[in-house]
Amino acid sequence: SKFALTVVPVVCCPVEQLPTITEASPSSLIAFPFDESFPMTCEAKGNPKPEFWWTKNGEEFDPYQDPRLIKEKNSGTFVIPNTGNLTEYQGTYRCYASNKLGTAITEEIEFVVPHVPKFPKEKIDPIEVEEGQPVILECNPPKGIPPLQIYWMTIGLQHIEQDDRVSMGLNGDLFFSNALEKDSHRDYCCFAAFPKIRTIVQKNAMSVIHKNTDCFCSILKANSIMERKPSLLMPSGVKSKTQLVKGDELLLECIAEGFPTPMIEWLKIDHRLPDRVTIENHGKLLSIDQVDEDDNGKYMCKATNIHGKAVHYFDVTVEEPPQWVSEPESQLSMIGSDVLINCSATGTPQPTIQWMVNGKPIEGMFSVYLNKTCIQDCLLVAVYQCEASNRHGTLLANANIMIMNLPPMILTEEGLKYSAVEGKVIVMHCKVFSSPPSAVTWNKEDSTGSVVGPRFTVHQNGSLEIYNVEKEDMGQYTCYTKNTEGTSAITALLDVKGIQLNKRQHFFNTLMAQINRLSLFFSADRYFIEDGILQIVNISHRDQGMYKCVASTPMDQDTASALLIVLDIPHAPENLVLSEHKGRSVKLKWIPGEDHNSSTTEFIIEYEESQWEPGTWRELQRVPGNHGSAVLKLYGHVDYRFRLSGVNTVGRGRPSEPTERYKTPPAAPDKNPENIQIEGHLPHEMDINWEPLSPIEHNGPGLEYKVSYKRQHVEEDWQEHVVKRHSFVVKDTPTFVPYEVRIQARNHQGWGPEPKVVMGYSGEDFPSAAPDDVAVEVMNNSLVKVSWTRVHKDKLHGHLGGYRINWWRLRSLLDSKKTHGDKHTLTYPGDRNHAMVPGLTPFSEYSLIVMIFNRRGNGPGSHAVNFKTPEGVPEKNPVFRVTDVQKHTVTLTWAPPLEANGVLTGYLLEYQLINDTEEVGVLQTVDISNPDTTTWVLQNLEAISRYKFYLRPCTRVGCGPRVSKESTTTPEARKSHRPRCKGNWNISEAVNSSKTFHVIEGLELGTVYSVTRAKVRISTQGWFIGLMCVVALLTLMVLIACFVNRNKGGKYSVKEKEDLHPDLESQGIHDDTFCEYSDNDEKPLKGSQHSLSGQIKAEDSGDSLVDYGDEDIQFNEDGSFIGEYAGRKEKKVSMEVKGTTNQSTA
Repeated sequence: SKFALTVVPVVCCPVEQLPTITEASPSSLIAFPFDESFPMTCEAKGNPKPEFWWTKNGEEFDPYQDPRLIKEKNSGTFVIPNTGNLTEYQGTYRCYASNKLGTAITEEIEFVVPHVPKFPKEKIDPIEVEEGQPVILECNPPKGIPPLQIYWMTIGLQHIEQDDRVSMGLNGDLFFSNALEKDSHRDYCCFAAFPKIRTIVQKNAMSVIHKNTDCFCSILKANSIMERKPSLLMPSGVKSKTQLVKGDELLLECIAEGFPTPMIEWLKIDHRLPDRVTIENHGKLLSIDQVDEDDNGKYMCKATNIHGKAVHYFDVTVEEPPQWVSEPESQLSMIGSDVLINCSATGTPQPTIQWMVNGKPIEGMFSVYLNKTCIQDCLLVAVYQCEASNRHGTLLANANIMIMNLPPMILTEEGLKYSAVEGKVIVMHCKVFSSPPSAVTWNKEDSTGSVVGPRFTVHQNGSLEIYNVEKEDMGQYTCYTKNTEGTSAITALLDVKGIQLNKRQHFFNTLMAQINRLSLFFSADRYFIEDGILQIVNISHRDQGMYKCVASTPMDQDTASALLIVLDIPHAPENLVLSEHKGRSVKLKWIPGEDHNSSTTEFIIEYEESQWEPGTWRELQRVPGNHGSAVLKLYGHVDYRFRLSGVNTVGRGRPSEPTERYKTPPAAPDKNPENIQIEGHLPHEMDINWEPLSPIEHNGPGLEYKVSYKRQHVEEDWQEHVVKRHSFVVKDTPTFVPYEVRIQARNHQGWGPEPKVVMGYSGEDFPSAAPDDVAVEVMNNSLVKVSWTRVHKDKLHGHLGGYRINWWRLRSLLDSKKTHGDKHTLTYPGDRNHAMVPGLTPFSEYSLIVMIFNRRGNGPGSHAVNFKTPEGVPEKNPVFRVTDVQKHTVTLTWAPPLEANGVLTGYLLEYQLINDTEEVGVLQTVDISNPDTTTWVLQNLEAISRYKFYLRPCTRVGCGPRVSKESTTTPEARKSHRPRCKGNWNISEAVNSSKTFHVIEGLELGTVYSVTRAKVRISTQGWFIGLMCVVALLTLMVLIACFVNRNKGGKYSVKEKEDLHPDLESQGIHDDTFCEYSDNDEKPLKGSQHSLSGQIKAEDSGDSLVDYGDEDIQFNEDGSFIGEYAGRKEKKVSMEVKGTTNQSTA
């Protein structure tokens, strides 16, 4: 880094200088009424000291002639005090600073005294309008200091709701594209706000009256008035031109009238709309922020509805205020030289250039050229002004021109002493003023010529800079200056020291922190310095500031600075004041607390009321962080108090102290209940429920609800009931018919707003019809497609839920015996006429029914449809064992598959050598064609080898999944013998003689068992003989009893007829065996088959959800599962059928 010990130069003799403006007021100065004074600043420098004078509106103005103005000594500045009468000071001012050499001037300063804007007092006639016609409410705001903000509100300060149909234009007018009856009001008010002067003014209220028409006109209104194509209310005509300044905001507006309400679309001709475009005001306003040349062009707005369109074209031109291309510069030239003063500026439109000298215009010049021939006529010392202006602004530049011959004047003090550190940089000064410019050379006392070399540089200002200072550089130096008018010289001494700071050593004996322009020395417990690092513990706001670290020696120093900014949540707002009490609104004002270096983004206003939840603070509203007040909209009959907290990027600050309490007067409810639910849990009832108003929304005591309802599309009066709860049940309604319902709140102060009409249905009942034309299409051996005819909506009696399919397996096609298998259900939501049923067992016979359901429940089932699935591959073998292993043979035993899924044709047995090597042997195959085979002996195996065996059962379709076992052959052949039985024999249950296998459960691991099979002859069993004797005796007793009864009742012929034709229902009650299955399904019990079939048909319960419950399996449109199977056992079905029959009989 460079280091130089700076010495402030001292001028040895005074040099005359032209005046130069150093400070001036801005080009526009607005006299805000709340400011105390308004300084008109004008400061300048020069030698001799400049004198100041002013002009106002082009005429001389002397501030010293007005004792009310405050003047400053040795300054051109004067201050206009705000004494209340400022209008006489309004005008355009310019300051002139002059000495004997010339005059400098400022730009024109416009002092604006804003008047208090007011709407004119006028009587505004009501506007009568027919429905559908456009309306324009003119605001015509008064002129004032921008920005201007316009609001349309009612007398009660309720904002006029704006949308596609109603909107405010840029000029402040309120436009109605088509008037409706609800627009008829007598209190449309236009408010104009001028934030800079803190003023809001209101125009007299305007009335819009809906004009009633006779019946004939009402009939024609839809054609003649309401329905029409768009036309533009703003702007007028087909095209317009828009000019604006670069950097401004482009605002293009199109407001159309018509019915239906037109929609606005924006386009840029031959271009795409810029990405910076924003569409506002419901599509009616196009805006582009910070426009530039690329935004030039033609824009189009198009208003359309179903009857036509209207368009308007905007020619947009972006212009620029003047900007300097070449700003005139001050020059010092010798007599006889040529002087050229350039001045050029750009802008749109092209700026005009006006030259002045000492404040006086020079006509017809684009640049000033002074040559040696005009020396006698031209001013040799003067201030030239160049002013560039167009309609968007003005630029002014002063150029000091001095033409003179002057011998060198060295402005640096004679005999200065400089000190430098070896290896550093030193700069020795020799500032010269002369005309023409002087040549500067430096000599060292012990050398004959000028100082030269790569380490020495003489700068244009005359200073000598020495790089990498050495000990030999120490000594006396002389600065020589020379021009055509003379010479001059000064001397300087340089002292060179050894290296003082090695490798930027830092000495932290003292830490200096500059905070708030104070230098503090401290060694508090919270500050720790180690290895050049300052650590501050438990930082607080008082630690904020600029910290400087200084390492220094008598000859050298180094510094480093760091700004410490402490961020925190905002401080609580203060001085909360409630004002403008207007019933149910109040204005809250506050003074924001310290934001702690993070700007407040928003304020959160909270309220607490004393009746319903005292002590609980709830958020009321949020306002932007640059606001200091807010109008609070409140509920009626509530005792409020408020508090406020600020939010910044750090977080939410602490809340302020609460305000005093403010109790609002009671009022009618502002809203009606929401979330109205209409449903029917019973067929002839309709339940109406709604979300009640919260206590604070009551707006007063005595809250009630008026429930009104009537059937939709039926000419009947509204039925009305007033209740205090938030539910109501309508009795004796027709089943599932649409109703219109509305609920209105009221209290002791009156009714709430007109309620909205909600549509719902009365209670549902079970569907009364089943799907017809049920058909089954077999897709493959486990999937079928079921189709049906939809149930008519008149039979649905409710909202359609969907369809359900119940199915059960009757039998395997290998068995002739039919059983009622587990029932399965799939649910298909929505309206449809087909569905897929997956997961079926191949080679089986099934039965299914289809039913429709609504929210109440299921309808009756369709007639059962039977279908058969094709043959498939078998399941895997449940048992596969290696039962005997020899040296060259292995005996395998297995059990047939539990489900063959077809006609079993045999087995595919495979085996291969799998010794410990990575390679395995060739897979050998044995085709076993006898399906009854359950044991197989493999021959010619290698001794002491490990084999893996695979078994797959096969049908005519193919082979099923395989099971596998591994075993190792023995080194020597061994005898196969039946193990000696050491335990007791256990007898299993009887096994059907048609089965070829039996599964024994509960065996212990590692235990050897012996199994044998024996045929049992029942006729030789003692228990069987005894049972037969008992049966014979009972039969004899029954025959005797029947003979006795017949003799007693022989004379009653009716009894005989009853015996010949028994009552089936009566038999159902007294016959204990009714509805029980016999051992042979093909021979049902006498008298039971017809009764059972008839009952199932009559009740549709043989396969309905009444029998099997509501287990649902959801299904997607493509037939994939969204649920799971459900079913009940055959035994339960039999019990339910029997129970149903008994109940029917009773």
